[in-house]
Amino acid sequence: MLDIDDFRKKIKEKSRLMGIDPGKARIGISISDENRKIAIPIKTIIKKDFEGFLKDLKLLIEENNIEGIIIGNPLNMDGTLGSSAQSAKDLSLNLSKNISIPITMWDERLSSQGSFNIMRNMSQNISGKRKLLDQNAAAFILQGFLDFLNK
Repeated sequence: MLDIDDFRKKIKEKSRLMGIDPGKARIGISISDENRKIAIPIKTIIKKDFEGFLKDLKLLIEENNIEGIIIGNPLNMDGTLGSSAQSAKDLSLNLSKNISIPITMWDERLSSQGSFNIMRNMSQNISGKRKLLDQNAAAFILQGFLDFLNK
């Protein structure tokens, strides 16, 4: 796992990145375009065990030519680490042992709320919106990182 500056140095100027909204059972996935301008929600992986999740993730990385991963870091509103942030850090460390592309973490405070606010305007029922919440939160996280990179 890399800090943001080291991550930035390791990725190519034109590269697709993956955003991950970590959760205990539902993990949202998004990817960027190769110009790293737009984050696109892709899917939500239902995690039963780490090995199955890792297999699904590696397949997405290969199919989409992903060159770096941004994992949402759910800090408390005051910036301190809570149990969810520790789980996200553990996920990052486990992935970095099993995946060779650069991985970093990004502050995801309010990503689920931001995702829900965006989906409020969609013409879908509540259960349809709930199914998309995690992948849209992953896109919200990744878009924040992309905007930071493109400053």
